[in-house]
Amino acid sequence: MFAIRAYHSIYDLSLFDINKVGKKKLKYNHIKTFSHYTMVLVIALDQSDKDDENISLQLQNVVNEFNIFADIDECIDYITDFDDTKIILIIKETIGHEILSLIHNISQIDSIYIFCNKKSNENQWTKSEKVKGIYIEMTSMCESLQQIMKRFDQDSIPMSIIAADQEYSLQNLNELEPSFMYTQLFKETLLEMKYSEQSIKNFTVYCRNGNRGSSTNITRFENEYNPQSAIWWYTFPSFIYSLLNTALRLLQTDTIIEMGFFMHDLHQQITQLHQKQIIGSEKKIFDVFRGQGFSKSDFEKLQKTKGGLISFNNFLSTSRARDVSLEYAYCASTQDNMIGVLLHMFIDPSISRAPFADIQDVSYFHNEEEEVLFSMHTIFRIGEIEQVNGNDSLYEVNLQLTSDDDQQLRTLTEYLRKEMIGCEKWTQLGALLYKTGHFDKAERLFNTLLEQTSDETERIAHCNALGCLKVELGNYEQAICYFEKGLQFVEKTSSSDKLPVISLYNNLGGVYTSMKQSSKALSFYEKGLTIAEKFFHSNHPNLAFFYNNIGEVYTNIGEYSKAFSYYKKSLEIREKCLPSNHPDLTVSYNNIAMIYQKMAEYPKALFYLKKSLENKRRTLPEDHPDFANVYRNIGIVYNHMGEFNKAISFYKQAMEIEEKLFDSNHPNLVLSYNNIGEAYQNNGDFTQALSFYRKSLEIKEKILSPIDSDLATTYNNISTLYSDLGQYSEAILYFTKAIDIREKILSPNHLDFGQSYNNIAAVFYKMGEYQNALSFYEKALQIVKINLSPYHPLCATCYDNIGSVYNSMMEYTKALSFYKQALTIRQNILSPYHPDLAQCFNNMATVYAEMNDYSNAMMFYERALHILQRSLPAGHPNIFITQENIKTLKKRM
Repeated sequence: MFAIRAYHSIYDLSLFDINKVGKKKLKYNHIKTFSHYTMVLVIALDQSDKDDENISLQLQNVVNEFNIFADIDECIDYITDFDDTKIILIIKETIGHEILSLIHNISQIDSIYIFCNKKSNENQWTKSEKVKGIYIEMTSMCESLQQIMKRFDQDSIPMSIIAADQEYSLQNLNELEPSFMYTQLFKETLLEMKYSEQSIKNFTVYCRNGNRGSSTNITRFENEYNPQSAIWWYTFPSFIYSLLNTALRLLQTDTIIEMGFFMHDLHQQITQLHQKQIIGSEKKIFDVFRGQGFSKSDFEKLQKTKGGLISFNNFLSTSRARDVSLEYAYCASTQDNMIGVLLHMFIDPSISRAPFADIQDVSYFHNEEEEVLFSMHTIFRIGEIEQVNGNDSLYEVNLQLTSDDDQQLRTLTEYLRKEMIGCEKWTQLGALLYKTGHFDKAERLFNTLLEQTSDETERIAHCNALGCLKVELGNYEQAICYFEKGLQFVEKTSSSDKLPVISLYNNLGGVYTSMKQSSKALSFYEKGLTIAEKFFHSNHPNLAFFYNNIGEVYTNIGEYSKAFSYYKKSLEIREKCLPSNHPDLTVSYNNIAMIYQKMAEYPKALFYLKKSLENKRRTLPEDHPDFANVYRNIGIVYNHMGEFNKAISFYKQAMEIEEKLFDSNHPNLVLSYNNIGEAYQNNGDFTQALSFYRKSLEIKEKILSPIDSDLATTYNNISTLYSDLGQYSEAILYFTKAIDIREKILSPNHLDFGQSYNNIAAVFYKMGEYQNALSFYEKALQIVKINLSPYHPLCATCYDNIGSVYNSMMEYTKALSFYKQALTIRQNILSPYHPDLAQCFNNMATVYAEMNDYSNAMMFYERALHILQRSLPAGHPNIFITQENIKTLKKRM
């Protein structure tokens, strides 16, 4: 089953784009950062020691957050729960020997520090390479930790890169991947918000409640901060610098929102200084430097992108002093698995719009490093990369400051920016969180906004957004509640604006589509479309959404010609009004590919799927859930083409993405498990097939209604597998379950009944009950002819099956007649080496053999074997069966 749809919300239907994306730890985002680690401070203390509270208070002046454990097992469990994280562990001597042997080989631990109450024998600790220091005074330990945290912050600045393709024109070379664009829009949203004194109070409360810094520094910030001191506080060695950089690196939305006022003030102060410093200057090119460490893998990525672009996604601190920056790089080069890098940046003030400023007069560190500070999201082009003094762990990288003025980027950026016109700034921020895949954070924000506002129009928007997010998380009933609540707010407003109600109707249609309640879905879509066609001009993108979604409903009920008509209308509008790399075009490509696949026009289906995949690679990170949809759909086409190994490969690519992103009971995993099971079954690996079908069934029985059509599909799949295994009683049991569901929810001539009749007939056939088998096969053929063209491959399957029954009944002339009808269809629509053709030849050979026409029998067996050996793996059972048939025939000849 193809799985592409978009539903949309807020005031513009295109603002949200929901494609069945679910929960769990969302480990992807649109910002392709280098793989920097998070540094976490963990302290293992003796619970009985009265000095522990004093230690905690002193550490608050050095680091923002740390975790204290008195229980060793809890400490180890906490450490091992992290993935890409470096842990600094502080241990008191009294428990050091007990814990050291347990944690030495834990990969997450970067370094260990021992705190002693008195002079200790250092030799007892130095056996562990991870022990970096032994201290009897907390003051000296805090000084060391401060240097470590400063080095870590220096090395862990988040960056994004895009490689330069040698085949690109100069214009395309400046194109930035859309992850840059979303980061830029995220920045713009925060910087354009209005803030008040209350923002500072809210931030300090947030810091106190989360122990994010010492109480002394938080109180000082609360009492002394003003917008013109933002740079001073950014450079002051307190909690602000690390807290902001960590939040931007990890996209910690709560912290970013609370620090929005500070980011705004910091950007404005840099911009004001920039304007003062540029006025009257000669605008000559000058150099700045930055020294830091890169992991070896990240440095290899950087080397491969020479000529490409690099974006620093937070505020960027640099220095005019080369020697000072080189010292940072050199120190980093001495660390394990690190490369010291001196970033040499060439700045041309006359061509760049990026705000930067010399801050030595307003910095906490006066005149020490000749610091030049850039605002967040500054972009450079990567130049020469050379070793420094022949040291293979120390490199100098030249960077040229550029501006993000690519025409194609601007077109897409401005388009998305227009989508947000009319939205309140916090709503825009929620939409951006949604677009970057941070659904849990967006949900928390919209719930807060819904509670705080009394404006009915804003409530409608927030209900709509929350409904869409619940769809993403697979909570359809909750989504319906939010959408219906939004409609209730619509009734209370006197506004003539029809966009909210259009959006709500569209989204309700989308939920009911997901729930397979097609009549309700079509009803809401048609209500929305009726209003939309009066409200929008004929080529408006919102009409394209309705046409697309209605097309999906008709697809689900098997009316492919109507579906194709609506999908085509949607694509025509999108090609006229959207940029060529807009994600909504990929939706249309995928849906048209789906229809071509249903019509067995596989080359055309693959053509549109490849267009879809190409567009997604230009607009999304590789682990985005949309890629899972495309991989799954390509797998479906290959499965129908009989290329099962390719199908399994694409299905598993989809599954791997979804297992990382979604809750273990998410509906999308059902699709992947079902598809992989089917491909394994087609490939003859029944054990693997049953395993994946059962995974699918376990999820469906938890999340679906007992009469859901998807549940019937899985029952049907399991029944066919039991039939293949010869366990007929189990097969009939599951067939009966599937038919019971379908009789309650489908029309008598629905195509799914054809599937059920066909599969029941197969069981009767294997049991030798040929008249029952023939009766059900004929019912299946009748339904297929009602729903599909006479040359659809399912018609060929029905003819094949009926031919097999007549063959077993020794009515060879009738059998041959039906086999030939199947062959005619397949030769017209399939490639010359499709396994289904081999099946036709095999079946005809069997009849000729029974009729003692051995020459024709041998000819068709050999043609079948030739195809199977070209299209299936060497150990496939169908190859073995054909080879055995040939051996038997030779004996008879």
